[in-house]
Amino acid sequence: MSSTTISPSARQAFLTGLAIAIAGAILFSAKAIVAKLIYRYDVDAVTLITFRMLFSLPFFAAVALWKSRTEAPLTGGERGRIVVLGLLGYYLSSFLDFLGLQYISAGLERLILFLTPSFVLLISVVFLRKKITMVEWLALGTAYLGTVLVFLHDVRLGGSNVMLGGAFVLGSAVAYAMYLLLSGELVKRVGSLRLVAYAMCVSSVACIVQFFLLRPPSMLLQPMQVYGLSLVNAVFCTVFPVYLTMEAVSRIGPATASQAGMIGPVSTLFMGALILGEPITGIQLAGTALVLTGIYLLSRKRA
Repeated sequence: MSSTTISPSARQAFLTGLAIAIAGAILFSAKAIVAKLIYRYDVDAVTLITFRMLFSLPFFAAVALWKSRTEAPLTGGERGRIVVLGLLGYYLSSFLDFLGLQYISAGLERLILFLTPSFVLLISVVFLRKKITMVEWLALGTAYLGTVLVFLHDVRLGGSNVMLGGAFVLGSAVAYAMYLLLSGELVKRVGSLRLVAYAMCVSSVACIVQFFLLRPPSMLLQPMQVYGLSLVNAVFCTVFPVYLTMEAVSRIGPATASQAGMIGPVSTLFMGALILGEPITGIQLAGTALVLTGIYLLSRKRA
């Protein structure tokens, strides 16, 4: 028997990890669909993200409390970096994303956010002097071409609002790319589970404080459908995807888990058509295919 033959048990473990990664990617992508449904009740982005964080906070706070009792105490510098990361990655990035979703389709939003790995690479080139290969340039060019294709298609149909929404979501992707770069060393010392729990708690507090600074408390009174959809957004599109993705990474590694996440834009496109009635055109399919091809080439190079 060849030494490279994979045993049935190892194969089953890999497929299980892959299924977990795919489930996490689909659930995380579904937040755009849920947000669109919530916006139908005349809820703005400030209120939407506040409800999302209010409902998800107990889950992350429980993990944070558990980790604070079982792990070594954090240093002052680590606490400060976690506050910055929480504000950057889960507050600013999420807020800009939900702002953008008021103006663009869920499918375009997911395509723009899916460029985050390429922004990580470009920021590394500019600020960390990382060398970029021809294959990586090809991957970036292909992915950007796909996004531009869908973007121009939506601009023709939606006008200036698409430009504004696209700019917000682009800012969200850049903010999250910076979060990923800055969290690299800290996650090794603190641990991914602990870091995410602490950062999400910081983000939740920031969102809640922002709400009471910008909106009257009466805005918390919403139709029951808004509460129900916000609970879905918090549990199934925030808490579950975070931990499913971490579990997948532990089982099959970050490279494979990242490639499995490529199902995200495709699932959003079809969920948008099925649930929101957003049209699927040949240009959107072509653009999505280009983005997926570019990110696949990038993930293979960086694996």
